[in-house]
Amino acid sequence: MGVLPFENLYLEFRTSLGRAFVIADPHIGFEIERGVRIRSGFEGRLAEFIVGVDPDLLVILGDLKEPLGMGFATKKLLTEFFSKLGDTKVVITKGNHDGRIEEVTKKFPNVKVVEYLLLDRKLFLHGHTRLPKAEFEEVYLGHIHPTYSIKTGGAIRKVKVFVRKGPFLVLPTINPYIEGFDVREGIKMVPFLKGRTEFDLFLPEGVYLGKIRV
Repeated sequence: MGVLPFENLYLEFRTSLGRAFVIADPHIGFEIERGVRIRSGFEGRLAEFIVGVDPDLLVILGDLKEPLGMGFATKKLLTEFFSKLGDTKVVITKGNHDGRIEEVTKKFPNVKVVEYLLLDRKLFLHGHTRLPKAEFEEVYLGHIHPTYSIKTGGAIRKVKVFVRKGPFLVLPTINPYIEGFDVREGIKMVPFLKGRTEFDLFLPEGVYLGKIRV
């Protein structure tokens, strides 16, 4: 299998801590939960991709892992992932799938697990809880794996999208094996976006798809 299509499913920022690389919802170990017998090698290829990008800071917007628990196989996959990242500085904004993740991250001094990260008035978090009491200008989150169905050549195709509403930007999952949820349903799973009815959609390559109402 060649290089996985991670391109455009992330964000990059120049920050006071250097160049920050931001991804959402890797769901490492998804094969374990979904009964897939053949290993995808996803976590290794993702780590290699990140090392190649060589950021000063990697921000993972939660749900680093898929299994809710922390079995031996999950620990092994996560340990291999962090080991391949070397000394890359990593901040994980803890997601609803990240229970007991500290059992692995405590072994890596360059990896920090937080509820949210506030950096240069940019707020990074998973998106499954209420907003923290923090002053921010922009918010970046994951959690809902947004997708949208578009019609091309008479066929309907589901595509991953970035979702914008004012200062809020929702990232799609970085995992190419996970398709995601229709954005109109997924957005209801974010407490601080409930009640908002109109959103802007963008394809990962930056093409503006227009507004949708939910």
